[in-house]
Amino acid sequence: MRNSFIFILVVALLIAVIGVLSIYSSTSQKVGYPWDDIYKRQLLWIAIGLAAYFLFAGLNYRRLWDATYLFYILSMASLAFVSILGIVRLGAQRWIKLAGFNFQPSEFAKLAVIIFLARYFSRKSVEDISLLSGKFGIFRGLVLPFVFVAMPMLLIIEQPDLGSGLIILLVFVSLLYLTHVRLKYIFTMAALLVIPLPFAWHFLRDYQKERLLVFINPNIDPLGAGYTIIQSKIAIGSGGFFGKGWLSGTQSQLRFLPESHTDFIFATFSEEWGFLGSSVLIFLYYLIIRQGFIIAQRTNDAFGKLLAYGISLLLTLQVFINISMNMGLAPVVGLPLPLMSYGGSSILVTFISLGILANIDRTRAVF
Repeated sequence: MRNSFIFILVVALLIAVIGVLSIYSSTSQKVGYPWDDIYKRQLLWIAIGLAAYFLFAGLNYRRLWDATYLFYILSMASLAFVSILGIVRLGAQRWIKLAGFNFQPSEFAKLAVIIFLARYFSRKSVEDISLLSGKFGIFRGLVLPFVFVAMPMLLIIEQPDLGSGLIILLVFVSLLYLTHVRLKYIFTMAALLVIPLPFAWHFLRDYQKERLLVFINPNIDPLGAGYTIIQSKIAIGSGGFFGKGWLSGTQSQLRFLPESHTDFIFATFSEEWGFLGSSVLIFLYYLIIRQGFIIAQRTNDAFGKLLAYGISLLLTLQVFINISMNMGLAPVVGLPLPLMSYGGSSILVTFISLGILANIDRTRAVF
């Protein structure tokens, strides 16, 4: 149990340090505020994240059961607030400024939804740890939880943040399967979501349509919507097997690659450390995600099991989609790479989630 706490902490710190080195490298040639201090702010967020990790690793995760609805209401309130008075950046209204820091409520909403679903599909009693979903009909097993998931999801998509909204939906569908909701219900929901997709095109914003089109053919607009993904693939490819070395990546150093310290930090890292370094980084993510699934499998408490599965799935999806996006294998959806991309909200929520995982493994013996 203690080993899980240390193992998760060490691997997470290794990834976070790699992230700071990449952030420093991608911003070292940029002068003036905020570039001079951006890596220092990331270090500060890592320190805050570590404090949160120790706090939640020592806090019995069963207390989250009692606070589930409070977390859900607070996440909904923050999403509503950001839609009215949030800070606008790059055409998106996703942040709340507080005490000199920018918070992104959508990151906290992801965890709040996972906690809500874990409680919804499980019992609180220690004596009865069975899942409730096997006794649910289509309304309680599918429609009602989907309503609670759809409310924050739609607020996030409206910001607009299509990537985070889709992540919540994918986690929801995955948990439906893991909680043994009847497959016919899941297939019914999938059909209801897929059928209107051709009509959804007309509701997408112009930049979202452009991203989908350049995903199919980046050369359709090489100096516009397709520019970032073209530069990202050039950066990854130019790294070769061993990479160009730290502080030597031309695409990021010479500012050819936009968002090189946030969404496209994997391309920055791959250019400097090559295929070998990228493989090591992906292996580190594999270790920490695998540990999360192991914790879920050996936990008897249904609430803890679903919570661990939800957190592990969230990390898996974010890592997979971000790296695929960097390589041109998925549309650009603006998802950060956990523990690496610059951003305090993502760092803090990821460390909180990992702390919860460590506590689930520590507490499981009680059940």
